Amino acid sequence: MKRGSIIGNIAKDLNLDLSKLSARNARVDAAGNRKRYCDISLGTGDLIVADRIDREGLCGEKLSCVIKRDLVLENPLELHPFSLHIQDINDNAPQFKDELISIEIRESANRGARFVIEEAHDADVGQNSVQQYSLKKNDNFILAADGNTIELVLDKELDREKQQEINLLLTALDGGSPQRSGTVVIHVTVLDANDNAPVFSQAVYKASLPENSPVDTVVVTVSATDVDEGINGDVTYDFGHVSEDVKKVFSIDRKNGKIKVNGAIDFETVAAYDLRIKAKDGLGLSSYTKVTIDVTDVNDNIPVIYIKSLANPIPENVSPGTEVGIINVQDADSENNQQVRCSIQQNVPFKLVPSIKNYYSLVTTGQLDRELVSDYNITITATDEGSPPLSSSKTVQLSVADINDNPPVFEEQSYSAYVTENNKPGSTLCSVTARDPDWRQNGTVIYSLLAGEVNGAPASSYLSVNGDTGVIHAVRSFDYEQFRSFKVHVMARDNGSPPLSSNVTVSVFISDVNDNSPQILYPAPEGNSFMTELVPKAAHGGSLVSKVIAVDADSGQNAWLSYQIVKSTDPGLFTIGVHSGEIRTQRDISESDSMKQNLIVSVKDNGQPSLSATCSMYLLISDNLAEVPELKDISYDEKNSKLTSYLIIALVSVSTFFLTFIIIILGVRFCRRRKPRLLFDGAVAIPSAYLPPNYADVDGTGTLRSAYNYDAYLTTGSRTSDFKFVTSYNDNTLPADQTLRKSPSDFAEVFGELEASSEV
Repeated sequence: MKRGSIIGNIAKDLNLDLSKLSARNARVDAAGNRKRYCDISLGTGDLIVADRIDREGLCGEKLSCVIKRDLVLENPLELHPFSLHIQDINDNAPQFKDELISIEIRESANRGARFVIEEAHDADVGQNSVQQYSLKKNDNFILAADGNTIELVLDKELDREKQQEINLLLTALDGGSPQRSGTVVIHVTVLDANDNAPVFSQAVYKASLPENSPVDTVVVTVSATDVDEGINGDVTYDFGHVSEDVKKVFSIDRKNGKIKVNGAIDFETVAAYDLRIKAKDGLGLSSYTKVTIDVTDVNDNIPVIYIKSLANPIPENVSPGTEVGIINVQDADSENNQQVRCSIQQNVPFKLVPSIKNYYSLVTTGQLDRELVSDYNITITATDEGSPPLSSSKTVQLSVADINDNPPVFEEQSYSAYVTENNKPGSTLCSVTARDPDWRQNGTVIYSLLAGEVNGAPASSYLSVNGDTGVIHAVRSFDYEQFRSFKVHVMARDNGSPPLSSNVTVSVFISDVNDNSPQILYPAPEGNSFMTELVPKAAHGGSLVSKVIAVDADSGQNAWLSYQIVKSTDPGLFTIGVHSGEIRTQRDISESDSMKQNLIVSVKDNGQPSLSATCSMYLLISDNLAEVPELKDISYDEKNSKLTSYLIIALVSVSTFFLTFIIIILGVRFCRRRKPRLLFDGAVAIPSAYLPPNYADVDGTGTLRSAYNYDAYLTTGSRTSDFKFVTSYNDNTLPADQTLRKSPSDFAEVFGELEASSEV
């Protein structure tokens, strides 16, 4: 049959599911390295011819030729043995050993004498083998055939004087269709009398020969005798019709009939030999015998290990007892020499489980972990039970496939980053690192910032993280005065499916930079209000005159303030506390001292570099207001005077448009009541301090200690009244919601009340 020819549907015969043949790796298996000769079609389940099948090469002259093979399926392992009966076709013609058969017959031979002729051989069997012989018609001989025995029968006496040589044509015919034939020429030489053919001592000789016997080992000796005398009684031995392969293995001594080993004897190749031996006398009469040689097995073959199936790589999450491979062990020897034990080393999480026939399943015995062991070299050892036993080993390499079973793990439980305020956007704060012991994409770590808020804004508006390196950058510039620290959460995620992740907290601490100048709360900044202090003429040295109050939004040493008088009208008259800001007299007030004292105070912090602010303090040395000159003569500085002038000019310019109307209105109003001048001839409050909202003095801070504040009032319509101290503020803390600053509206209210009282 040609390759691909269908033998039958084995899947249907075994009730197998066609859709699972491929998944179960269905295949035809042959023991050892033998040819399979057939295979299975995974699509149809048909058993098809895979190699050319030669019945004569496989089974020789055996009438029944059977090939035994196994159909193997995995998951689960199934073994279905089946047999192929090879049917013979008439593809071989009968053949004689020699093209010419020579026979010498004495002319004295009697009518009916028989002469044995070696039969023809046909490699086919049964009906396709030799079925009949025919002898071409002649005057002297007829043919007698009985089974495998062919004889020439002398039908008419020979006459040497008439015919010394006779050529006969013998034809052998098989029973096949179409019929095949083979011929041989029998050359008969007519001689004087040779009445007896050689006779063997045994019709069949039997011998036993161990395989691997050395060359020239005598297997058996055949013996034949001839009762004739002289040359007619000399017997020689030779092989009858045997194959060329037999002649390579055995030889026969033509003189003594000893059959010796001439080549390699292998039980696994041929277990028995049937030899046809011919004995011939000197004048051509011959006879035949049969020699049967049984080859005995010797344990000369080591077990052979075949890996029939192997799942490689193996997922690390397979459960114990999972089948990962199928092992087949073959030993070409027989009986006990063929019995094999199979084992593996003990230090691996695998074992061999005997299955069907010589099959073993390689199964896991424990949990695999690729992060601990990624590859296994499993040595399988097979040992037979011969004497001495033979063994072989085979190493199987199994790789463990990675499963995403490990989340990224940060090297630290938490991270801290320190950054100074006013940092540049994009500057690096710190880096986080996470390790994932998984492989390739399962171990690739990607970093990201988790959603969250910092001071009401998204965390991503403050920080960013490099997804590949874990480096954290500042998105904006930080201000220590807004917040001093904050926390964000960074996630490390792998690229597995499904992905695994872990989080870590990153704390960012902002350190202060001296970026805020001291802010002077009292006296108020120049140009904002008119402020002054009255100093009694009787003030002694060391008396508290006033206090400069300042704060710094920075912290630590950047907020440590120091005070210094940088300029004064009389440098030796007043001094200021370096840390308290209290202005005191250095000596007693004298008559020669100027009534108006101007002090310029510098407030400096302790930062690097230090920042500072200045303020002007105006002091009047007087016991009563009668001695006080017009307050309008006190000007803060040239700059403020110019500014006031500009404002007056602008006001006058605008007012000219309505001058007439304003004069009329003012005339009416002046008729009804009198208006004050600069000090409105009424009560004047000289504010002692200006405190911005939400500032409060906490005792001990060094900025608002022991406040000494005074309110001064003058009686209505009198500029010579005595100066009176009304209220003293000596509380430890100045409330944040109170202020001593008097606005123009406050003056208006006071003056209104005074006028009302005067009218009453």
